[in-house]
Amino acid sequence: MSAETPDYKATLNLPVTDFPMRAGLPKREPEWLDRWARLGVYDRLRDKARDGSRSKFTLHDGPPYANGHLHIGHALNKTLKDMVVRSRQMMGHDARYVPGWDCHGLPIEWKIEEAYRKKGRDKDAVDVVEFRQECRDFAAGWVDIQRDEFKRLGITGNWADPYLTMNFHAEAVIAQEFQTFLMNGLVYQGSKPVMWSPVEKTALAEAEVEYHDRQVDAIWVKFPVVDASALPMLNRESSKVRMGSDHASGPAALEEAGLSGARVIIWTTTPWTIPQNRGICFGPGISYGLYKVTGTPDECWTSVGDTFLIADALAEQTFTAARLETGMWTRVRTVQTDELAGLTCAHPLRGVAEGNGEWDFDVPLLPGDHVTDDAGTGFVHTAPSHGDDDYQIAIKYRDRFEGDPMTYNIEADGSYRTDLPLFGGEQILKPNGKPGGANKAVIGALVGVSALLARSRITISDAHSWRSKAPVIRLNRPQWFAAIDKPVGDGKDTYGDTVRARALTSIDELVTWTPKTGRNRLFSMIENRPDWVLSRQRAWGVPLTCFTRVGAKAADEDFILRDPAVNARIIEAFETEGADAWYKEGAKARFLGSDHNPDEWEQVFDILDVWFDSGSTHAFVLRDREDGTDDGVADVYLEGTDQHRGWFHSSMLQGCGTMGRAPYRAVVTHGFTLDEKGVKMSKSLGNIIAPQTIVDQYGADILRLWVAQVDYTNDHRIGQEILKGVADSYRRLRNTMRFMLGSMTDDAPVDPLEMPELERWVLHRLSELDDKVRDAYARYDFAEVFQTIFQFATLDLSAFYFDIRKDALYCDGDTMRRRAARTVLGLIHERLTTWLAPILPFTMEEVWLEVHPGEESSVHLMDFPAPRPGWRDDALVAKWSRIRAVRRVVLGALEAARRDKVIGASLEAAPTVHVDADTVTLLEDVAFEDVCITSRIAVSSEPAPADAFTLDDAPGTAVVFAQAEGGKCQRCWKILPDVGHFGHDGVCGRCDGALS
Repeated sequence: MSAETPDYKATLNLPVTDFPMRAGLPKREPEWLDRWARLGVYDRLRDKARDGSRSKFTLHDGPPYANGHLHIGHALNKTLKDMVVRSRQMMGHDARYVPGWDCHGLPIEWKIEEAYRKKGRDKDAVDVVEFRQECRDFAAGWVDIQRDEFKRLGITGNWADPYLTMNFHAEAVIAQEFQTFLMNGLVYQGSKPVMWSPVEKTALAEAEVEYHDRQVDAIWVKFPVVDASALPMLNRESSKVRMGSDHASGPAALEEAGLSGARVIIWTTTPWTIPQNRGICFGPGISYGLYKVTGTPDECWTSVGDTFLIADALAEQTFTAARLETGMWTRVRTVQTDELAGLTCAHPLRGVAEGNGEWDFDVPLLPGDHVTDDAGTGFVHTAPSHGDDDYQIAIKYRDRFEGDPMTYNIEADGSYRTDLPLFGGEQILKPNGKPGGANKAVIGALVGVSALLARSRITISDAHSWRSKAPVIRLNRPQWFAAIDKPVGDGKDTYGDTVRARALTSIDELVTWTPKTGRNRLFSMIENRPDWVLSRQRAWGVPLTCFTRVGAKAADEDFILRDPAVNARIIEAFETEGADAWYKEGAKARFLGSDHNPDEWEQVFDILDVWFDSGSTHAFVLRDREDGTDDGVADVYLEGTDQHRGWFHSSMLQGCGTMGRAPYRAVVTHGFTLDEKGVKMSKSLGNIIAPQTIVDQYGADILRLWVAQVDYTNDHRIGQEILKGVADSYRRLRNTMRFMLGSMTDDAPVDPLEMPELERWVLHRLSELDDKVRDAYARYDFAEVFQTIFQFATLDLSAFYFDIRKDALYCDGDTMRRRAARTVLGLIHERLTTWLAPILPFTMEEVWLEVHPGEESSVHLMDFPAPRPGWRDDALVAKWSRIRAVRRVVLGALEAARRDKVIGASLEAAPTVHVDADTVTLLEDVAFEDVCITSRIAVSSEPAPADAFTLDDAPGTAVVFAQAEGGKCQRCWKILPDVGHFGHDGVCGRCDGALS
């Protein structure tokens, strides 16, 4: 440009916008939150549905627990829920979201007790109502904290009126739901082994248990065989059992069977359960042998000549544990399982408690399908009070036991009852969760009576309370259960007549699962689960509102009071006073009224399993609230995969017990969040990333964008490097939005039918995307939503459409082409902002207001724009697919020329493109030089020279490079022959027209 040539930069239509390149999200997002609060966005969305034009869509919130700051799992969960609610609302529904909290239960009670212990205060000396109030206040404080933390993440919902399980109405409904089970005859008191926390002194649900490695004592114990009177006669020659009726008993039977002096060897990692042993199980399909000791080392708990019954596959490792080397033992013969079924052993402690007879009973050998030969000895020590399999064996073979197979040696604190010989008062666990003296005492006693064959220390994965982190045990204590296989008898039998049948039918016929594997997991759990343990021995919760008859047994017909009038009085009191009414002085007489003598009835003070609380939320949220559902059933539940054994599970059982079906139509499940290396986050490892840390550094929209990009259905990772990648995607998207905002127009829009082909191609893509975005949102596939939009924004727009149309937008005058492009930008803006609003609510609000300012304006009051069928043009898209394919080869050739420093910019080129005749025809009415961003371009159907540029994956297209000839337009920088031939110096004809 000569000194006389004007500077035309000011004449260009360069993008103009106040939309900043740097988002400043941590600072600006709170301003948007304040704005939405002033606007009352959530309530205004409800107003849109008052005319009945919108169908309801309800995501029922699984209540987080009100006892601590949010972790990254909370953030993921609530963000996914928010994306569901926002997207359904913008797809034309009335999408409600009532956030809620679980407020009862041991974690809060434990916190109050910890505070008491620090102050030296005795919990048992505190009035229970006062104690419960402290728990209530603690929960309320954390509800307020968590509510603010959730709102900071941009979660929309009815935050002004959430549901709390400790609200009086909620407590009344929970009690009422329990009474429904009670009146239908599903509630009973039984004595079964349950997960028990000696430290917390309460039963636990499976969902309250986690597994950690810990070291334990493993012992091999000798049980002397004392009788074979139930054994068929043995044909010694064939070593086969011969059926007969001539049976000896006692020592004679053993002698006849060749088992005199033999001992069955069991293996256990819970020595403390040996005093409760009542049987031994063997595996019907396992090979067993009789083994004899032929030599011993200096230190050993066995002698030469001793004989033992052991599974063949485990004999060598058993003798190794007993310090017997190869050659010190021999296999005598095979022992058939039919033989084992006829044997009786003595308890190893028989006779040690003189005058007491505590262990002077027979121990039968019983078949058990749960027995394997992959560890131990092939014989399983069976204590029905301390194991599920053991309990089932006791039920199945009740007639083989002397007296009651259940024992009651262990107290609530995990200590032996004080009057138990040898072990009275010994603790399994100390109050701090460390091992007590029980195992040591039992092992010592077994050594004292020569009943121990071996011992070792091993590491196992063992059950722990997820609250106290202390080990838990299986313990038989009187508990309240809900029978899941007993006919309900409520007339709601459409999907089955028992809770289990209804649940299994609901899983397969009424619920859709995302991912589909969720179906299999819950189905298997419910198919195989035992009756529901409803009771907990704590104070902070909803009590089991029932009474039992004094002096009656649990099996008696009149053991439980079932009186609708009593139930009604309880519910009425709970509605006005909460569940505290149960604990107030005179409560029993108050509720029994004049209908029953208080002296004849005991008031139950166990509280309900908190999973029954949360499982009941559908009743007091979906059914009872004005913003609930018409039928009490949610459209979707969305929680972590651990809730297959938690909230999904308990809600299913509870709903099937009271409603006759599942309280949800769909279940969406997400995995766990791991650190960048795929390791589970924990405080001890120091790899936890708190949501607030991410929000303070990057902003909530970056955290939300991470959620939208991960495959949440599986375990997923987060870390600084991952977040940097997310932030980079955000910046690229923001720059696309910024360009679009700077180039849009307020001019009258151009009719799509009058637009150039390129604009009509964009409209077709928008129409396609509308279908894909709606479909992906409906399938809860937010990663597909974002990737679909992001690829469109970066590949179709930034790298193609914007790249091509920058020239027209910047340099054209008032042309149809420029006005059409600006019209299309407005249509793109309208769709991208609404489509992305559920994922990036803060940023899309900012982008929306750049075009639609105003105090009453918000993208979150909008719906996705209705699709426009007239935009579809499949033939046009097919044509432009071919055009883009040819363009890709041209760009490759230009890049090669740029790499060889032949040219600096693509406008310096005027290549010739060799294609077939059909493609030549295709390109005749297309400004292909603009498409390829060259100054000139020639298209030929002539054969390409041998040195033409080609791409292996683009056959049929070749490019011959040539430099553009002419002058360089000082305004648009194209090199054209006509530059300088017009009224304005140094410009081409197009720019001269624009300047004129």
